[in-house]
Amino acid sequence: MKDIYKFLILLGAFVGAYFIPFDNPSVRKAILESFYMLQDYAQKHVLLCLVPAFFIAGAISVFISQASVMKYLGPAANKCLAYSVASVSGTVLAVCSCTVLPLFAGIYRMGAGVGPATSFLYSGPAINVLAIVLSAKVLGWKIGLARAVGAVVFAYVIGLLMAVTFRKEEGTRKAVCMPEDEPKRKLWQDVAYMASMIGILVFANWGKPVDESGIWYTIHASKWYIAGLFALLFGYAIVRWFGAKLIPTMITGVVVLILALLFPEWPLLAFSAGIAGVVWVTKISSDETRSWIDSTWMYALMIAPLLFGGVVVAGFLLGMPGTDNGIIPSRWVSAMVGGNGLFANLFGSIVGAFMYFATLTEVPIVQGLLGSGMGQGPALALLLAGPALSLPSMIVIRTVLGTKKTLVFVAYVIILSTIAGMLYGWMVG
Repeated sequence: MKDIYKFLILLGAFVGAYFIPFDNPSVRKAILESFYMLQDYAQKHVLLCLVPAFFIAGAISVFISQASVMKYLGPAANKCLAYSVASVSGTVLAVCSCTVLPLFAGIYRMGAGVGPATSFLYSGPAINVLAIVLSAKVLGWKIGLARAVGAVVFAYVIGLLMAVTFRKEEGTRKAVCMPEDEPKRKLWQDVAYMASMIGILVFANWGKPVDESGIWYTIHASKWYIAGLFALLFGYAIVRWFGAKLIPTMITGVVVLILALLFPEWPLLAFSAGIAGVVWVTKISSDETRSWIDSTWMYALMIAPLLFGGVVVAGFLLGMPGTDNGIIPSRWVSAMVGGNGLFANLFGSIVGAFMYFATLTEVPIVQGLLGSGMGQGPALALLLAGPALSLPSMIVIRTVLGTKKTLVFVAYVIILSTIAGMLYGWMVG
């Protein structure tokens, strides 16, 4: 089967190279736009979002036992507990549809049930507190509230539907559960270690709010200090509980601090030095830390190439958010989602599902579409389907879940978003 896929990819590349009219100005513009989108993703998301997510995924697969995963997220786990944990985890992370992928791959490959795993997959990018607050601020409190309620409900419903749909396969996954080994650390130590990495991920990516006042702006202004405190906790944890060598860890911390003080306007410089230091420390320390970095590298090699390829394709077809440089003009999309009928909501859900949205970018895009005549219902449908899915993320999800589960997951997101959009359009229309 893999050989067939490789052949189809090769055949598609050949057909595209043979027939695409590269002399057409629109085609050249779309090709350039795809690389602009790839550059934008590399500049804004790889170092701060994707790389920390790879480290977290590697830690999940190495430091969290399969028995623990199965206990809270497995097919035999208490359903209320499993879906609550999955949804809360996604809420805490508040990442985009691409950044959540390595985390999802880690918990699913460790034995999590398809229901809780897909609940987590949806909740991570969809239940983003800052995005929901921004939606209410820019688009109005009604659509902000509808997005919040819809995202929370969807996280549960989609997971439950996936579990019911693939209940026979869930039984097979339950059979391979391993007995729990004697834990090497106390639970609170593992929680603190994971919390330190999640804290770095969340606060390093804390977006600037519209209003330069209030608690959200205060957090943004202090985000690197808060991320630094989580980094200190992380350094303590890997030395004290995971066998990392003290001197290399201290050297890394000093180098990061010096770079942060000397170049405060370039925080990525200190952040990159911290990443390089973590790789160095883990490779020369304990067997556990070496296994962790090897697992992290495995996820990076598995996901990053597909992700970047998907971003290029999405950029070519639809262009960067807010532009009209893709092969499919944005005015066509706007013309298709006027009103609150079934087709408009369905089309809004499909466009949202396939289009790539960087975190928070969906809000100004929907604001512009609403100004161009987009209906309230399709706007909500796009907000519910868009951040949770994208063409790049679908490609990666397929490598984890397989083609059948991926198609069903995408279908559930689109169908539920369409229904929610129609109900909301009927209520406010």
